[in-house]
Amino acid sequence: MKPRFIAAILLGLLTQACIATGLSPEQQAWLAKAHRHEKAGWTYLHIEGAPRERGFQHGYLMAREIAEAMRVTAAQWEHDSSFDWAWLVKHTKGFINPAVDPENRTEMQGIAEGMQAAGVATTLDDIIAFNASIETTGYWWPEVAKKLDGGATVVTAPKEACSSFIATGSMTRDGGVVLAHNMMWDYTEAYFNVIIDLVPAKGHRILMQTVPGWIHSGTDFFVTDAGLVGSETTIGGFHGFTEKGIPEFIRVRRAMQDAGTIDEWCAIMKQGNNGGYANAWLLGDVNTKEIARLELGLKYTGFERTKNGYFVGSNIAENLKILRLETDTNDVDIRLSSVARRVRWKQLMKENAGKIDLAKAMELEADCHDLCYLTTDKPNGRALDSHGEADPQLGNAGHTPFYPSGTIDAKAVDTAMAKRMSFAARWGSADGVEFDANKFLLDHPQFDWMTGVLKSRPAQPWVDFTAGEQN
Repeated sequence: MKPRFIAAILLGLLTQACIATGLSPEQQAWLAKAHRHEKAGWTYLHIEGAPRERGFQHGYLMAREIAEAMRVTAAQWEHDSSFDWAWLVKHTKGFINPAVDPENRTEMQGIAEGMQAAGVATTLDDIIAFNASIETTGYWWPEVAKKLDGGATVVTAPKEACSSFIATGSMTRDGGVVLAHNMMWDYTEAYFNVIIDLVPAKGHRILMQTVPGWIHSGTDFFVTDAGLVGSETTIGGFHGFTEKGIPEFIRVRRAMQDAGTIDEWCAIMKQGNNGGYANAWLLGDVNTKEIARLELGLKYTGFERTKNGYFVGSNIAENLKILRLETDTNDVDIRLSSVARRVRWKQLMKENAGKIDLAKAMELEADCHDLCYLTTDKPNGRALDSHGEADPQLGNAGHTPFYPSGTIDAKAVDTAMAKRMSFAARWGSADGVEFDANKFLLDHPQFDWMTGVLKSRPAQPWVDFTAGEQN
């Protein structure tokens, strides 16, 4: 090991030691209950206790990762809107902050305090704005931009993100629930590599995928000790938002922590719906083997449930009221990734009826079949395992050729895993293909603004995560 590198490590340890000595006995006691470790590209974080306590643990142990994720989010926002992060915070906190419930506010205050104790400056307003960033940048901003002088060309818009399925009964090998989910997102913002094991003083224990500094999931991939599992896929082409509602990130966190049944989960999500982060949620109760799909627009709601069948999500609203009246999606144009993926999911469900288990779920998530151009051996942006960075997207009007976005992970859970609060996950891409940011930027200089923001993701294996695991 080089002396300079050793010196850097020692300096980092010394800095942490100096910071730790400034902690109060109470803060040291809080941190003694929490821990983090790295695994196959993921960071596993265990936090527990009262809201401020677990927030402090989160902020202190993840301070630098939170700051980096916020930096990247701010850079993406400014590029897409022309406004800086301070502008976004100023113009959204008036309707976002008052709608935050006391428990979640206290937890986010704890995150800010933990970051500050670790030597990373931030504010509660920044943490709240970061947690709300999906719905403010993608749902509130498009509505506001229309009212600017002359109107605005909105680059930031609701993303068509994620592919997911949930199955039960005769569809699965053992008759139990199987859930799988791919997160599809801009590669610049590929920071959803945190697995939180959250044990609140009140409510249900949650094991979920999330982002450094978020109190919610963002992908809404979760398992709780109530036996509930879930995921989401955004409703593509959606328009609509109200400042008078409760932020989605608040409702979904309350649902995960407070709900003991699918009905309770959905009731919490519907209450005060603001239209932000409009999703189709795929839900399962592994105790009853029932599954459901909840779709929330702003004005309309879709809900289905069964103990024998499947639901899929690919960014197309299944509820016709939402599809026709709250989106502008052409649901038969297979040039669109969302439409091609919906058709592909239904093909795969039919072909694999009665054979779906955890291993099959992992296999299906890596499917690269392109229904539009009929290529099965090349990465593309219309497959369940999406690779927009490799796709010229010929004929796909409105989509940017070679835009670096697509599948950044894969997760799967079955009834047996859920009952022990565990799930399998793969960071990077569902098919294990690495992404080299430097090479990509050399090959595609039109994206040079991403220099210093876009990061590489090496190939990673599937690994299991379990509530309560140690290093």
